[in-house]
Amino acid sequence: MKKIQRQMIKMRAREFVLPPIVDGLVLGRLSPIGQVAMGKALALLMTTPFEHVPIEDEVIGDVLVRSAILRKVDAETLRHFILDHVKPLMGPEEILHLDLEVEIGLEAAGGTPQ
Repeated sequence: MKKIQRQMIKMRAREFVLPPIVDGLVLGRLSPIGQVAMGKALALLMTTPFEHVPIEDEVIGDVLVRSAILRKVDAETLRHFILDHVKPLMGPEEILHLDLEVEIGLEAAGGTPQ
């Protein structure tokens, strides 16, 4: 009796969009690319500047975030947020995209308008 072999290829294709990163990346300590190489790639692909936020951790190696985000929230606050909320979701070999929403509420009291 002859054995019948079937092969099936399944594919999903979508457009590569620029920018490939919205607000930032969290690089695992064992990720296949480091922050220096990724920073150079981002500089070539995007006009938006990114900044390095170093993190000393056993899972997370580095964070690259848009400079505009760091004008709204300081690096230390972002560092704590990532360690508390992103770290539990990832392994040291992963790279996670960040889509951040920073909302700022301001209230002025007294004084004269300028």
